[in-house]
Amino acid sequence: MGRQWLFSKRAVTSMRKSKATGKFVREIMVAAKHGGADPAGNARLHAAIEKAKKESVPRDAIERAIKKGAGIGDEKMVLEHINFEGYAPHKVPVIVEVLTDNNNRTAPEIRVLFKKGQLGAANSNKFLFDHVGLIEAYCADVNADREAAAIEAGANEVEVLDHAKNDDIPEGACGARFIADRTAIHAVSQWLSQNGWTVVTAEMGFIPKSIPTLTDEQKMEVGEFLQALDDHDDVHRVWAAM
Repeated sequence: MGRQWLFSKRAVTSMRKSKATGKFVREIMVAAKHGGADPAGNARLHAAIEKAKKESVPRDAIERAIKKGAGIGDEKMVLEHINFEGYAPHKVPVIVEVLTDNNNRTAPEIRVLFKKGQLGAANSNKFLFDHVGLIEAYCADVNADREAAAIEAGANEVEVLDHAKNDDIPEGACGARFIADRTAIHAVSQWLSQNGWTVVTAEMGFIPKSIPTLTDEQKMEVGEFLQALDDHDDVHRVWAAM
């Protein structure tokens, strides 16, 4: 019985690693498609590659994803980007970004996952979020001035970010989440990279305009719902008012 449990545990671990690798590869493809194949000039791609390397995604898989996304070579990226908007339990607004090569398969599966919440009509709750550029980075100097860096880089706002909130931020480093106009993502990322900061994420995202008040039990229920969405192979990002 013990050996069966061990094999089962290995299978689950392998499956989770495979799913994570797929998500990293898709992010690399999308980044290359929108910003080109050169990581030096594409902050989102550079961040995606570094994150994939950290998670031991094979080098050849990374290179294939870059070429496929940028349209270099025989393979071309055929992925549809779709947003599903709705509500988690307790009316928590949610936007789910999906990248799929078969929406006829993915859409029904997402609807099933929403059975504990509520899947809205098109554009049903996007007005509850600000669509912005998000750059997450850290500086080895724990005393680095986040606000000064945000001003110099051209970001609109900055928030404290630590290892507990994002495990890409090393413990003891000065972490920050820079919020900028969507068109300024590259400029902000480039300034940070050139001034002692390591960029770990650079993308467009959604920030809730208000956060519902929930009990600990309700938060746990919402968290389980969001985790189920995030575990779906085709789900790229889950944004929620949490």
